[in-house]
Amino acid sequence: MTTPGFTLVQLRYFIAAAERGSMTAAADELRIAQSAVSSAIANLEHELRLQLFIRHRARGLTLTSAGERLLAQARDLLTRARDVEAEARGSGGTLSGPVTIGCFVTLAPYYLPALFAACDEHHPDIELNVVEAEAEHLHRALRSGGIDFALTYGLSAPADTDLHRETIALAPAYVIVPAGHRLADRATVDLAELAPDPMVLLDLPYSRDYFRAVVAASGSAPDVRYRSQSYETVRSLVAQGLGYSLLNQRPRTDQTYGGGEVVALELRGDRPPLEVTITAVDGVRQTARAQAVMDLLRAIPS
Repeated sequence: MTTPGFTLVQLRYFIAAAERGSMTAAADELRIAQSAVSSAIANLEHELRLQLFIRHRARGLTLTSAGERLLAQARDLLTRARDVEAEARGSGGTLSGPVTIGCFVTLAPYYLPALFAACDEHHPDIELNVVEAEAEHLHRALRSGGIDFALTYGLSAPADTDLHRETIALAPAYVIVPAGHRLADRATVDLAELAPDPMVLLDLPYSRDYFRAVVAASGSAPDVRYRSQSYETVRSLVAQGLGYSLLNQRPRTDQTYGGGEVVALELRGDRPPLEVTITAVDGVRQTARAQAVMDLLRAIPS
C-alpha cells in the first residue's frame, strides 16, 4: 500500500489558510511563523500536483476548484484522525469533541432546545455547534464541509442529487387566520374559501414555491400581498388582519410576539406534508459523535 506523501499538519495548515483567506491570518491563528504555513501549503501542492489557491496581492487567497474539493476531504480526514487518537488513548467509550449541525431556521425553535438538553444529558463531552440558515445556505455548507449534517425540510433543487436524506418527521401544512376572521370558528378549511383573502407568504427559498403550489392545487392563484423571511413576522402580520398564511410547524400558543392572536385551521383534502429530514452529503461517513447526535434528533417527538 502506497503511503501518502502529505501530512496531517500540512492539511491542518491548508484548512486554516482556506478558512481565513490569508497565510498571515492562518499563521496568527496557529501561532506559528507565516513562512511555515506557506512552506507547508507549497509542499502539499507539490505532492498533490495541484494548485489549491489563487494568490492575490494584497487581497489574500481564493480556493481553486481543486482546493474546494480538498477542503471538505481534509476536514473529514482530520476528524477521522482525532477519532483514532481518542480511541488509542482509551477514551473511545466517551464521545467527545465538536459536532457542527445545520438547522433550517423555522425548525430551530422546535428541535434545538430538546437536542441541546438531550446532548447535555447523554453526551456532555460533545461540543454541539449550530448554523441556523435557509436551505440553500445549508446545502452549500454541507458540500464545503462547514457542517456535519443538517436538520431541514425535504425541499431541494433537482441538482441536489449528491445529498442523502432521512425522514424523521412529517409536517403537514395548515392555515392561520386572524382571530375574528370569518372562518376562525372552523376546525378545517378548504383553501378555495380563502381565495378572496390576501396571502402573507413565508418567503424562503424552496418554501415559497411549496406554499404557492399548495394554494395552486386548490384551483386558485395566491394573492400575495406581504412577504417575510421570518416565521414569527408572518404570524404577526396575520394576527394584524393583513391576510392568511400557510405554515408547517405549529407553536403551542396562538399568541404572537406582538400580543396578537392567530387561529390555526387544518386543511381539507389530501395535501402532501413536508418531510423533516436529516440531510448529509451522500457517501460521507459520519463520526461516532455525529451519529450519536443524529440518534438524539430521531428520538425527539415531532
